[in-house]
Amino acid sequence: MKRSRKPRKRSWIRRLLLILIVIGAIPVALTIFYLPPFIHPVSTLMAKDLVTLRGFTREWKPLSEISPRLVNSVMMSEDGQFCAHHGIDLGEFRAVLQDFMEGEPSRGGSTITMQTAKNLYLWHGRSYVRKAIELPYAVFLDAIMPKRRIMEIYLNIVEWGPGIYGAEAAAQHHFGKSASNLTAREAALLAVTLPNPIARTPGKPTAALNRLASRIERRARQAGGYNHCVR
Repeated sequence: MKRSRKPRKRSWIRRLLLILIVIGAIPVALTIFYLPPFIHPVSTLMAKDLVTLRGFTREWKPLSEISPRLVNSVMMSEDGQFCAHHGIDLGEFRAVLQDFMEGEPSRGGSTITMQTAKNLYLWHGRSYVRKAIELPYAVFLDAIMPKRRIMEIYLNIVEWGPGIYGAEAAAQHHFGKSASNLTAREAALLAVTLPNPIARTPGKPTAALNRLASRIERRARQAGGYNHCVR
């Protein structure tokens, strides 16, 4: 009996490994598929909204039709080293790893590339398991996809409120204008909303949100030394 069970056990292990390899390869294949600019990806949250029949609002805009003010503000707020790193900000990653080793809560530390990989392929919520899976996908994404394309996808799939995805939908919803016409202040308010788009409302900012926006607005004005990869 024992001899007959071992081959079966090995067979199930091989099948499980094959399934995991296939699942892991899907994001790799999709990353290559998403390279052409005429492909407009959706995020896992957008797919969830479709499956649950809640629907969503998103109007795809190429990066050239999104205000540079918003691009700079998002970069300065979310990932100031976006043009310099290769998918992972090693300084932030070491800090996150140290927090993990010391049993501290996750502090984030995701780059825009990591957030793009998460939004495209993975689940949401704070999780070291998800972050560990996110890392190789972010490195691969950065290796084969131009920075401008990563930023373009990110700004078109990121959530800016319940059922509101992408810069154009966010600008229209919160400010009644196109993402190409945002003022520096509006761009900064949208940028500082991203860490918590459900609780923060850029169109009706609190005093605290206004203070954050003022800081990002100042940084965005000085973003010329950091944004060369998305010009």
